[in-house]
Amino acid sequence: MHLIEWKTQYSVDIRQVDNEHKHLIGLLNVLFTAMTQGRGKEVLGQLFEKLLDYTKYHFSTEERLMSIHGYPEYTHHKKEHNELTKQVLTFKEQFDKGQANISIITYNFLKEWLNKHILGTDKKFGPFLKSKGVN
Repeated sequence: MHLIEWKTQYSVDIRQVDNEHKHLIGLLNVLFTAMTQGRGKEVLGQLFEKLLDYTKYHFSTEERLMSIHGYPEYTHHKKEHNELTKQVLTFKEQFDKGQANISIITYNFLKEWLNKHILGTDKKFGPFLKSKGVN
């Protein structure tokens, strides 16, 4: 496990979306740092609310842009967002019940999901939105 560093390959070339992705990576890195200090569970409790609030905000940004510009894969993209939100809520429930190792499980899942989602699904809409004049 290691910190997630922003790489240019993550860029979808839409300034607002890239900045929001950087913020999400920052939230994951807060969890990583806390885990390396033995404070993963302590920080995760606070982080769940921040993560849920910020992903809701971020997903609404992406979904609004896709909807306004008629992105053809909008429904599939929104479905991925809904599935992530549902999974984070499941992790939060497990955390609230005291499940051991939930910090590591949550971090690994979110890190993998974020990489897959940004480098796969999000990378597809960047050029589409650029072609519509979105910067």
